[in-house]
Amino acid sequence: MKVLDHEPQLWFLTEEGGSLFLDANCNHSFVGYSFMIELSPMEQTEYKSRGHSYLSWLAQDIQNTAPILAASNSPYKGRDVSEAHAKNLSAAIKSWSKTNA
Repeated sequence: MKVLDHEPQLWFLTEEGGSLFLDANCNHSFVGYSFMIELSPMEQTEYKSRGHSYLSWLAQDIQNTAPILAASNSPYKGRDVSEAHAKNLSAAIKSWSKTNA
């Protein structure tokens, strides 16, 4: 996994095995969490078309729909792959930080 782009304190875009992943930093009151999704083909097309600003919008949309809440109707609910990629993401960010600090 490698970091391709990021917005400080909001999100990281990573790539692994040809797939793109957006790791959004979400906060609701006193609860903060990371929510990572694999970009769908439609989201990848939007990213290619709109770039960095699209990812900022997408991360904000994830945040605003609160997909971790039981009562949430978020379209991102069920797409969280954070647990499966936590170690690789952490290593990628550490490596990236060494050259981009």
